[in-house]
Amino acid sequence: MLQSFPSLLAWILGTSVAAVGGAVTAKAANEFYGVLNKPIWAPPGWLFGPAWTLLYILMGTAAWRVWREAGFEGARVELAFYAVQLVLNAAWSYFFFVRRSGLGATIEVVALWLSIAITLVLFWRRDTLAGVLFVPYLAWVTFATALTIAVWRRNPTLL
Repeated sequence: MLQSFPSLLAWILGTSVAAVGGAVTAKAANEFYGVLNKPIWAPPGWLFGPAWTLLYILMGTAAWRVWREAGFEGARVELAFYAVQLVLNAAWSYFFFVRRSGLGATIEVVALWLSIAITLVLFWRRDTLAGVLFVPYLAWVTFATALTIAVWRRNPTLL
């Protein structure tokens, strides 16, 4: 396992590239999120950083397990879906915080949810623990989907 630590770390760091979408818009996002009309069940802005950090660790670990089990060639489909969901993950911040488009963010987060669900199933079939590690991510994005829609409905300026 110790020999595998560098590759695990590489997968986690590589996965964290999706955080670039959030990092690029972080200051504007915090200000913008603070003034939005949100439902009472919306989490405080400070919670998103720790939540996403944990999720990226779980996601990277899941992908690493699949890669370790089958390699890039053997897990081509699983890792392709993994890459798609990472791109969609990064894109949500653009639609919501840069474009300020409730419709765009909603369509995007539904596409993200579907890609996560497919990736979870594919990972689960390859390595059960990898699939299990994706469950919190799907749960969080399920919550984020509901929150995106709720915030969009409460804020008419989000086109």
